[in-house]
Amino acid sequence: MKYVMQKDEQPSQSVNPANSQQLFVRYLTAVLVDLTVLNLFEEYWDKVTIQSFTVSLFVAILLQVLLKITLKIEHRIGAYFKSKPGKRAVVMRYLSAWAVLFGSKFAIFEAINFTFGDWVVFSGPLHGVVAFITVIVVMLAAELICVKIYKSLG
Repeated sequence: MKYVMQKDEQPSQSVNPANSQQLFVRYLTAVLVDLTVLNLFEEYWDKVTIQSFTVSLFVAILLQVLLKITLKIEHRIGAYFKSKPGKRAVVMRYLSAWAVLFGSKFAIFEAINFTFGDWVVFSGPLHGVVAFITVIVVMLAAELICVKIYKSLG
């Protein structure tokens, strides 16, 4: 039986989700994107080896947490230099942002090595750092593409 709206009925209005719901969806999506990218690299590139799907899920969660912490640190430092006058502050803002964003990849790489040991191996040039940074860049690009698609549908 098909439902027919009566004349005096109003169509239901869309309800905006709460901030906590939006955060949940945002982080769930980011973890799933990271998980997908990790597993695709594990399957198709011999420079990335992950023992199991479960391990890759925990790696994706850890990566998401550490990347969000990195962004918070970078934004705090950026806000500090943005509040200062002059060209020197602008230069310092960009240099510090680059240093934090690039340097944090080494800290995240070591955190994964410490946490997962031989269960997760990035190999190749610079003891796997190049492979790791490649995976991170692709993850961030995939997340950005998902956000752009989401916003374009709104």
